[in-house]
Amino acid sequence: MTNLAKGANVPLPTTALRATLTWRPGPGVPDVDASALVLDGRRRVRGDDDLVFYNQPAHPSGAVVRGPGRPGEESLGLDLGRVPAEVASVVLAASADGGPFGRVPGLRLQVTDAGTGAMVVAFDIGDATTETAFVFGEV
Repeated sequence: MTNLAKGANVPLPTTALRATLTWRPGPGVPDVDASALVLDGRRRVRGDDDLVFYNQPAHPSGAVVRGPGRPGEESLGLDLGRVPAEVASVVLAASADGGPFGRVPGLRLQVTDAGTGAMVVAFDIGDATTETAFVFGEV
């Protein structure tokens, strides 16, 4: 497993992944909602279907599926083998409801192999302040 520093890159060993945001929930801690943006070569969504979030939990291709959330955890399943040819990248993001990310303790992104559950990479997000939306990664 690799612990990533901000801005770092790492090759992924598989095309089936689970990206999970974790944090310590509690009184006064904002709720975190994971989302994904499926981008074309111009770094734009092609339409509403390219947004995956709580109200639209799956991309039509099946390449990105939002998992069920629970206190302190939100996840996105990624099947890179199902990404349409015209898609250049998938951006992993989240929004904070009820306050900024600076009030979300222990915020961490973990990417696991969806088949084995083995940890691939992790990223501790420790520099959030007033942000209420955050990009955590890109594949």
